[in-house]
Amino acid sequence: MVSKKMQEEFDYSYAGIRVEGGEVEFPPYPTKETVNHPDHYTSHPSGIECIQITEHMPFLLGNVFKYVWRADMKNGLEDLKKAKWYLEREIQRREEK
Repeated sequence: MVSKKMQEEFDYSYAGIRVEGGEVEFPPYPTKETVNHPDHYTSHPSGIECIQITEHMPFLLGNVFKYVWRADMKNGLEDLKKAKWYLEREIQRREEK
């Protein structure tokens, strides 16, 4: 028999899964699509998804576009700085040609 203290020490939470008294509780399945069509790429009023545009662009410019697109919906200033980094890299690449 397991003591109450030992059971309390065993009860834990890992990645949202709760084990308590031998019962396993799983968190609710996420309702938002976070991999294929996350909100910060699909919520443009035009109905266009960011990838529909960036897949036709060179890598560096596609990333500039992506980070500007999502800046107000995800990481704000950090995303704008990332866009700037990719744009400066593209400018440098073109200047070296």
